[in-house]
Amino acid sequence: MFRQYSNVHGAKIFRFLYGGMSTKRKKQKSNFWIRIYTVALVIYTSYILLDGFVIPHSYQKVETMQTDAVAQNTDTQTGDQNEILTDTSYNNGNVAIQITQYREYDTDIYVADITLSDVDELQTAFANATYGKNITATTSDIAADNNAILAINGDYYSARSGYVIRNGVLYRDTSAGADQEDLVIYSDGTCEVIKEGNITAQELIDKGAWQVLAFGPGLLTNGTITVSENEEVDQAKTSNPRTAFGMIDTLHYVMVVSDGRTSQSSGLSLYQMAAFMQSIGVRTAYNLDGGGSSTMIFNRTVMNQPTTDGNTISERKVSDIVYIK
Repeated sequence: MFRQYSNVHGAKIFRFLYGGMSTKRKKQKSNFWIRIYTVALVIYTSYILLDGFVIPHSYQKVETMQTDAVAQNTDTQTGDQNEILTDTSYNNGNVAIQITQYREYDTDIYVADITLSDVDELQTAFANATYGKNITATTSDIAADNNAILAINGDYYSARSGYVIRNGVLYRDTSAGADQEDLVIYSDGTCEVIKEGNITAQELIDKGAWQVLAFGPGLLTNGTITVSENEEVDQAKTSNPRTAFGMIDTLHYVMVVSDGRTSQSSGLSLYQMAAFMQSIGVRTAYNLDGGGSSTMIFNRTVMNQPTTDGNTISERKVSDIVYIK
């Protein structure tokens, strides 16, 4: 009885909407609803894309690790009698930095050799001092906000998944997958490359993790290259600007940035970066965000030639940095 009533009632509605219409009017009405649906779909898709890649989302404000302001570039001692700063070096008794430029694989490579008295001198910072999504600033601006003497771009955590542990604080404990390789720098000054499938973020905190960076892959373990000659990040080109972090010994690190995508510098493959770092004595090495993000700052000066398209030399905004205070 109900089905019969429904069928009759439905037929009446159909005749009411379309019965008196010509074929042309029916087609126009149908096209109207198709256009409404298309517009709604475009609006929804645009929102999803903007929310995912453009609209900033602030999850947690972080206190910046302010230090005494970096002195002006000079070959003489600064106001602190233990602090000496030149165009390519810095020493304050607790931190020693020496920057050297190399030419390998038709590419300019910048190496900051760093020796620390304590791992606390090795810091990370978020853009705008905020942990969140789509919150970015240039490496030089984040470095200036934190009075960093030396800085490189980090892992661009907000555009990727994986663990986020910064300055001993756990911000994200969701894994990017069992095979995701992270760099862990421990509070005793040692570091290693781990796979997220083998350990949880909380277990890393319990082991004394000071920094965890989740980009990858690892490049060297115990001085042995761990990437193949053809391995790359996602769909990246073989030769690119690169950023990497490495450990020579406990509290003895290197930050390495290479140019690329220009007539002056071809860029490096992952294997070439690994081989280069091996050649300068690095034991543990890890690949960070590269391409247009690759930037090294020393005493508020951009040391390399950052570029996204190879035509314009300028910094790309990033979500985080690794720096020496």
